[in-house]
Order: sequence, then structure tokens, then C-alpha cells
Amino acid sequence: MLRLIALLATFGWNITLMFKTHSLSFAYNQQASFHFPDIELDAGGNLLILGESGIGKTTLLHLMAGLLQPQSGRVELMGTLIHELSSSQLDCFRGSHIGLVFQRLHFVRALSLQENLALVQHLARKPVDKSRIKDVLDGLGIGHKLSEKPHRLSQGEQQRAAIALAVVNRPQLILADEPTSSLDDKNANRAARLLQEQAFTTEAQLIIITHDQRLKAQFSNTLTL
Repeated sequence: MLRLIALLATFGWNITLMFKTHSLSFAYNQQASFHFPDIELDAGGNLLILGESGIGKTTLLHLMAGLLQPQSGRVELMGTLIHELSSSQLDCFRGSHIGLVFQRLHFVRALSLQENLALVQHLARKPVDKSRIKDVLDGLGIGHKLSEKPHRLSQGEQQRAAIALAVVNRPQLILADEPTSSLDDKNANRAARLLQEQAFTTEAQLIIITHDQRLKAQFSNTLTL
């Protein structure tokens, strides 16, 4: 997609895919309410959002992914206001355009790694593409674990498998919630690099939300809540 944008720009077209939020707020109750700064991210951009526990980081990620309905404000991806979509439209849009890396792993325990990725494709109403699945896993260095059950993978392999779930459908936006919180320095840096590499490969925007200050050195674009 970025190549297409660059080509059109040479002919004078001003086309930019952008993710943005405006005046987002959310309240669980009177004691727990959050107001978030506006975000604008150009096509192919990366953003690291830092904040301590209880500041609303996961809430913000869930709002950006359409998993929560904001009390006020809006979230826009590719010109679509995601909170104006119906539940079924939002499920389809999210499955096709947003890749999520959760702090806790979300695999179907009874299925192999390949079958879990095929299920993600199916739920996004895409044809199952075994070649794409193999390419993604090979790119993450776990192509040899194709038939393995996710719970039998090592911690590092599980982290890579979680990234594979997020990128297999070539999303325009990748959202990662505390992807390095349980990793040592070496593996934390590796996980962040893998996310950046996969975002670059799939030409996606990447937002990582974390309290992990170790990642600051890898991102030029940061926001502190």
C-alpha cells in the first residue's frame, strides 16, 4: 500500500492513510474515568505509548481497536469511524484491518499453530491461505513449529506466534498491549524489533502500549500518558 501511495504522489495525488483519535474519553465509574491525548499516525508510522499501571493504557488500546465504545470522541482508520460501525461490521473491519497482540496469549488450545492462524483468516472472512501462514511463521523463525500446539511452545516462540496472529491478515494497524512485560532485556528488544519488522513487511502502522521504559531507545515517536 505504501508503494501505491508513493507512486500516486509522483503524479501529484495527496493520499495518506492515517490512524487518528480525537477527544477520546471513557469511564468505568465515577472513580475510574480517563481522557486521552489525540493521536495522529501517518501510513507506515510507529508510535510507542508509555504509562504506569492504572493510567488507562489497556483501556486506550481497547478503544483504538473498537473493543470498547468511547464515552466521547472518535477513532478513525483509513477514513472509517470505527465506532459508527455495527457490531458485525466492526468485527469484520477489525479482522481485516487491525492486528492485535495481547498481553495474555489468545490461542485455541486444541488447535495447532497453523490451525489457529487459519481460524484468524476464516473469522476475518478471508480464504484460508496456508502459503501466507507458512511465510509469516518462517519470517518469525518458527516455521518449523507449524503443527505444534501453541501451549507447547517456549515463551519466546509463543510471543512470536502472537505476533503471527496479529499480522497474518496483513492489517493496516497493529496494536500491541505490553508485548515485552514478561521478557528479559534481550528478548524484549527482539520482540520489539520483530513487531517493527513485521509492520514494515506488511506496510502497517504500529502502536505499542507499555510501561516498559526499555523500548524508548527503539522508537523515535513516543507518547507518555
